[in-house]
Amino acid sequence: MFYSFFDPTYLLVIIGLIISMAASGYVNRTFRHYNAYRSQSGTTGTDAARFILSQSGINDVGVQKISGDLTDNYNGQTKILSLSEATADSTSVAAIGVAAHECGHAVQDHVNYWPMRLRTALVPITNIGSSLSLPLIIIGVLLSYNQTLIHIGILLFSLALLFQLVTLPVEFNASRRALQILSDGQVLTRDEVPMVRKVLVAAALTYVAAALSTFLQLLRLIILFGGNRDDN
Repeated sequence: MFYSFFDPTYLLVIIGLIISMAASGYVNRTFRHYNAYRSQSGTTGTDAARFILSQSGINDVGVQKISGDLTDNYNGQTKILSLSEATADSTSVAAIGVAAHECGHAVQDHVNYWPMRLRTALVPITNIGSSLSLPLIIIGVLLSYNQTLIHIGILLFSLALLFQLVTLPVEFNASRRALQILSDGQVLTRDEVPMVRKVLVAAALTYVAAALSTFLQLLRLIILFGGNRDDN
């Protein structure tokens, strides 16, 4: 009877939320901390982006400023690298790190980095899976726990975890590529390189947290609905 009022598997959801919130809080604190450090070269985020693109032999990618805070992104279809207002004009070490990371994705696109291609291919499949998984599970439950529908729903939801796992090497590799170019150039001093590395590591932790959170949600679905039920 108590189980009907309190589902202990909600603890998995709570743990996932805590992990995500902790990672988000850490990256925000790290960015704010190193956002106070101005690069000795006076390089802005936009300058750093153009430097990395030039050093990588990339001439078909445009750089633009967009509104928002930490809304930076690279669009491989339009070949546009968008930097947020907090990044584009700032000369902070943190801004350079964020811009460099997004440039790392442009470099991956330029060299046909296969995990990035795989992630791009998984986007539509993952979107379909995310939209259909829970409805299929619910329908399966309503139809006297139809295990076929339930298992298909769980399988579709697992595509989200697969997408998160593929995302990890893509994000870490983008940071590594960008940091290497910045370290070899004249953009950062020897003391500034570790600062940028900390910003990039903090940002990468958000993707690790997202993967863990998705795993815990999948585990909850498996615990609740994955087994064969025999309710008499």
